[in-house]
Amino acid sequence: QVQLVESGGGSVQAGGSLRLSCVVSGDPYDSRCMGWFRQVPGKEREGVASINYDDTTYYAESAKGRFVISRVNTNTKNTVYLQINGLTPEDSAMYYCAARLSRCVRGNVDLRSDEFAYWGQGTQVTVSS
Repeated sequence: QVQLVESGGGSVQAGGSLRLSCVVSGDPYDSRCMGWFRQVPGKEREGVASINYDDTTYYAESAKGRFVISRVNTNTKNTVYLQINGLTPEDSAMYYCAARLSRCVRGNVDLRSDEFAYWGQGTQVTVSS
């Protein structure tokens, strides 16, 4: 079992930056791959980026260049970060982190919400123009 708690969201002006955090507790073998997703009301949840335990990463096309995913692993907990730079109003969404047992190796095929078993409660990002 894995528990995920996100933080770091907020209201910012366009052009600003945010760093979202996700604290992961529980069996580290259940979180070999971590992902960040985002969702706006009325739309499907969209994969943003993923990172494996060995720090290999994948970014959705829409996230390349402005988003950076990273993780810090310790003996007691793991933390996954999503740095977002150059925020635009189109980045406004609820951002979720998620975990899955197996490594992410198939790019956008693995970065789908139905590929992840564990989810946090989300953190809201609102960008004003």
